[in-house]
Amino acid sequence: MTSHVVTGMGVVAPNGFGVDDYWTASCGGRNGIGRITRFDSQGYPAELAGEVPGFNAEDHLPSRLIPQTDRMTQLALVGAEHALADAGVSTADMPEFGMGVVTASTCGGFEFGQRELQNLWSKGGQYVSAYQSFAWFYAVNTGQISIRHGMRGPSGVLVSDQAGGLDAIAQARRLVRDGSDLILSGGVDASICSWGWAAQLAGGRLSTGEHPERAYLPFDPAADGHVPGEGGALLIIENAEAARRRGATRVYGEICGYGSTFDPKPDSGREPALRTAIEVALDDAGLAPDEIDVVFADAAAIPELDRVEATAITEVFEPHKVPVTAPKTMTGRLGSGAAPLDVAAAFLSMRSGLIPPTTNVTPSPEYAIDLVTTRPRRASVNAAVVLARGHGGFNSAIVVRSTNWN
Repeated sequence: MTSHVVTGMGVVAPNGFGVDDYWTASCGGRNGIGRITRFDSQGYPAELAGEVPGFNAEDHLPSRLIPQTDRMTQLALVGAEHALADAGVSTADMPEFGMGVVTASTCGGFEFGQRELQNLWSKGGQYVSAYQSFAWFYAVNTGQISIRHGMRGPSGVLVSDQAGGLDAIAQARRLVRDGSDLILSGGVDASICSWGWAAQLAGGRLSTGEHPERAYLPFDPAADGHVPGEGGALLIIENAEAARRRGATRVYGEICGYGSTFDPKPDSGREPALRTAIEVALDDAGLAPDEIDVVFADAAAIPELDRVEATAITEVFEPHKVPVTAPKTMTGRLGSGAAPLDVAAAFLSMRSGLIPPTTNVTPSPEYAIDLVTTRPRRASVNAAVVLARGHGGFNSAIVVRSTNWN
């Protein structure tokens, strides 16, 4: 049976640029949420976001790429470069059709699209960039990464809101199973602009809290919506034997299980389907619930949705039996980038023996979960479950575990 190992990771997050910086920040409780700086948010009901600070694309990318890419894609290109370097991969030395790219996106390049539409309305069509034809598109991260690195194998994009990041990783796993040597996968989103903000506000799930430490509070009695953010993570997923042949010296772990479901129609009388997604993922991994050492929660911070998630966790793992955490309270929900970032955090937990905390949250007693809060918890982590849900009923779960690499 093919083993699907993660050999490299690239992280661009509001509280950490790069794997080590992100992990230090997460275990240290460093908050990346603050007042929006990317546009004038005064007058909007929500004014907090998780922004990647100090990122200047010109410092990282060739000048020819800047005018044809949205901030989302610029972050993704840097994340991809970091992931490949972390894995020790030189794409020039590998078969181009043996490598592919599968990413997820929630909205595409909103900021680029907003700018070009403003040019259209205020100046006329001749002022609209030709790059608008693709720079806004959901698949643009996949395309730009594959072009830049010559990765011409099976590729694609998944669009299922926050669940999409896990769905992309699962698709990468399938492609490796079907014969690809290496797939770069995950998600990076960035829509902190007035058009993107209006679209997110329309969903009715944004926190209107004014204080960064008290705005995004999943499983807390004061939960009243989430704080959006930008960034995410990209992973290098390889066939274990192919990784050995190219001389990989280190792996983070293995993607070993996946399950996805879709919630029934509201008011149908049927139960939400998140529990089933978890059970399918565990069955796919061949692991029992008591073999899981931590669950990384979706953490919607909407009381009804928190209740659904807590119920699913307690029904599968029993009340208070497995540690649960949501380090995204330090970054905001990063769209399709959130769950891949949690997958990265799960592997880093295995490496360090630490479970990062869910900061600023005081758990409500109505949720019978063992939520890790305040500070990181020391633990031996060999297997983890990562959960993600997308607006409209998407549920996804991935199981990851450690693996020996000698």
